[in-house]
Amino acid sequence: MKTTKTVAFPSSTRSLLAATPLLLGLACIAPTAQAADCGAVTIANMNWASAELLAEVDKFILENGYGCDASIVLGDTVPTLTSMAEKGKPDVAPESWTSLRPPVTVANITEGKLLIAGKAFSEGGVQGIYVPRFIVEQHPDIKTIADAFKHPELFPDPEDPGKGAWSSGQQGWGGTVIASQYYKAYEGKKSGFNLVDTGSAAGHDGSLIHAYERNKGWIGYYWGPTSLLGKYDMVRLPSGVPYDEAEWNRCNKVEKCADPKPNEWPADEVNTIVTKAFADRAGPAYGYLSKRSWPNAEVSKMLAWMADNQATGADGAKQFLKKRPEVWTQWVDGATAEKIRAAL
Repeated sequence: MKTTKTVAFPSSTRSLLAATPLLLGLACIAPTAQAADCGAVTIANMNWASAELLAEVDKFILENGYGCDASIVLGDTVPTLTSMAEKGKPDVAPESWTSLRPPVTVANITEGKLLIAGKAFSEGGVQGIYVPRFIVEQHPDIKTIADAFKHPELFPDPEDPGKGAWSSGQQGWGGTVIASQYYKAYEGKKSGFNLVDTGSAAGHDGSLIHAYERNKGWIGYYWGPTSLLGKYDMVRLPSGVPYDEAEWNRCNKVEKCADPKPNEWPADEVNTIVTKAFADRAGPAYGYLSKRSWPNAEVSKMLAWMADNQATGADGAKQFLKKRPEVWTQWVDGATAEKIRAAL
């Protein structure tokens, strides 16, 4: 007959052993409960660099800061926003430009199927007429577009010496239409400028880079945030007159309109859009998206880094989170920031 030997533990040890299963259970339950609150989250990565960067930063923060099961799905403005309203997926579109939204999406937001969580870019999507900063520093009288038109000699056309070059961009861009209408509104031909079609996106960028790196003037259409504005110090010139919405829609945006007037180019609001179902269940994760608003210059700098290093959006996200905590820690609380730092 076997005898059972009883081992007597000190009372403090017995208490610890008794508590251990409970502690282990709580340790297993806590992260699961946190993830359950947020759940599986799909984030749209649109087909341009800034949207890719925003999507990857959101993925990292939602996963590591809020316990979400986050994944990236490829998308584009119209199909993504349509799918969000009709199918409830993806959950998040980090970068949605107001002017690019289809009418049905505007209706979906009004109906409450989709929600605007917050501003993706603090200054919005900015388009307009740009010149190198060194030009305005060397010529402080150039404060507006009208001022620049007084100086064709500062923006020489390489193909036509003695004339200025007004670079409107390639055909097919909405911004090219408006920049060309500006050329009419400010009587560019009379002022000694040629209207230059740069042929392609690469040709447009190349014309700016070629002039800038030779310390020569360049004037024309550009937009931000972009990698080029992150690398080259450009200044957006105001029109010198207030924005007139009726005039903007009547003629500034209409290619065949013969009599456009000077007008201020309005910024385009850029929002983060989410489904109602995600907003209802996400709790603090939704709170993060409502606070997460990128300074435009920060986006441009990161895009320039990505371009120079041939980096992916995921690479850019980690670089940003490691190097710019003073920016992203404003979007989260202290405890969440520590989790993100630990994950890095």
